[in-house]
Amino acid sequence: MYSRISLLRGRANSFKKLVFVGRKYDLRGGSPLSPGCGLSPINSTTCGRFLGRFWGESRSYSTAGEGESIEYDVVIVGAGPAGLSAAIRLKQICRENDSDLSVCVVEKGAEVGAHILSGNVFEPRALDELLPQWKNEEAPIHVPVSSDKFLFLTKNHAISLPSPFNNKGNYVISLSQLVQWMGTKAEELGVEIYPGFAAGEVLYDNDTVVGIKTNDMGISKDGSKKETFQPGVALKGRITLIAEGCRGSLSETLMKKFNLRERGNGQHQTYALGIKEVWEIEVNKHKPGSVIHTLGWPLDNKTYGGSFLYHMYNRQISLGLVVALDYQNPYLNPYEEFQRFKHHPAIKPLLEGGNVLQYGARTLNEGGFQSIPYPVFPGGAIIGCSAGFLNVPKIKGTHTAMKSGMLAAEAAFSTLHEGSSMEVYWDALRRSWIWEELRQARNYRPAFEYGLIPGLGMSALENYIFKGRLPFTLKHGKPDHEATDVAKQHTPIEYPRPDGNISFDVPTSLHRSNTNHGHDQPPHLHLKDPAVPEQVNLPEYAGPESRYCPARVYEYVPDEEGKLKLHINAQNCLHCKACDIKDPKQNIQWTVPEGGGGPGYSVM
Repeated sequence: MYSRISLLRGRANSFKKLVFVGRKYDLRGGSPLSPGCGLSPINSTTCGRFLGRFWGESRSYSTAGEGESIEYDVVIVGAGPAGLSAAIRLKQICRENDSDLSVCVVEKGAEVGAHILSGNVFEPRALDELLPQWKNEEAPIHVPVSSDKFLFLTKNHAISLPSPFNNKGNYVISLSQLVQWMGTKAEELGVEIYPGFAAGEVLYDNDTVVGIKTNDMGISKDGSKKETFQPGVALKGRITLIAEGCRGSLSETLMKKFNLRERGNGQHQTYALGIKEVWEIEVNKHKPGSVIHTLGWPLDNKTYGGSFLYHMYNRQISLGLVVALDYQNPYLNPYEEFQRFKHHPAIKPLLEGGNVLQYGARTLNEGGFQSIPYPVFPGGAIIGCSAGFLNVPKIKGTHTAMKSGMLAAEAAFSTLHEGSSMEVYWDALRRSWIWEELRQARNYRPAFEYGLIPGLGMSALENYIFKGRLPFTLKHGKPDHEATDVAKQHTPIEYPRPDGNISFDVPTSLHRSNTNHGHDQPPHLHLKDPAVPEQVNLPEYAGPESRYCPARVYEYVPDEEGKLKLHINAQNCLHCKACDIKDPKQNIQWTVPEGGGGPGYSVM
């Protein structure tokens, strides 16, 4: 609902108010000053706590120049499944040991869950361990899997194959709604959650991480300070846990600085882009708990990917296409492939008469076991999808992300209270069911480097016969950005025009994502070399950034002389990170914008 929360600091008896983009909330009167403005249950609690940091509560803080510094025992970046599981587990251990640790979770989304997107067929294994009574605590987990189908699509047919998935006991859910619920559980235990604050910088003390600093707010495009300027806040922790999700900007910085992938003997990470819509369909077509996965059309035999279709609750279905970002053809457009997919004879009849509720996109890790980095750095650890614990053949990573957060929490408590070190997190990971699960699945994804049919054959052998016990481990191919061929090796793809009923143009879909960024702020998408788009990407690769982005952030438009120049529509950004991954020359760097910007998912 809100694009961000900015705190106007002052003395104890000064005028106190919260500033939203375009909205104000006067704490003295307790009522909104503009229509539609109010505080969510989480925000109303956490904003009061945050204000208390500056106006009288006992948390230790200091002022240095224009910046504020607040100290915690543990600072967690990201209020997703991993970050919230870590926070909850830390507070549980404190209660079990009659102790207390101050725990802060900072989240760049305007609300908890606003940036969370996933399929999601949820395996409750980790949740059973973390909150065993979740079924009695109004968790938004209501629809058990009722059927499980696996289809191979040609252009006009759907061929049924034996399903390699075992989804008995799993549930079709909205992950954004689950983390909203987890946020309330964390707060009930005393965790302080601050949505709307983007962690833009890692803080160091002699190469030891000592926390993060949130982005300054109220900076204009030209770098000048606006009237609403507020300096970033230093959140200092004795332990810092990074849970940003796939391709997090801070986690990537830390992995490079401390050579974590090399230290863990991990290969490069591989990625896919998932594009998703939530539809409301006609009641007679809705089958709660029905799960369908597909391979094949519309993707070619050299491109790994597939679709998912999950029947949720209230006539809602979750529909999406996942495209591996090591695709070769620079003319391929994942968004347009998804629009084309919806017109397949096995899919279109289900959607006719329905309407789209929400749209979004996000990258996901596919490197698996081979790409796990050493997750510990001086002063903290990387958890969840920031490290990359997705199980590709299961198409699931929420349960492993949650478990990694729980293990990191136990290591953090042991470090702070028992004098051990965060290296015990690495040891615990390798002893856990995460490690065994990913080890058994390690050869599935790289087998598809040899094409669709060889990949299916190898994965069938792994799944049904050897069950992960093959005496060798396949390696990944080229990094995704290096896999892109030059344009002259391919023919441009002509995609059909959207019909406005089943398929849609990008602006229509973008509106359904509730994406919002302030226009007058520094760009969060940086070109390392501004000349590369026109001198390399356009002539050699036909401008692939205009196609791999599912939000039309990148467009080539003619200048006054008719020459094509790259224009960046940063306000469209869905925070999917595809550009940071797929750009052929790694020339685009994704950084966090002002806190609260980006998509506003609620059912994804």
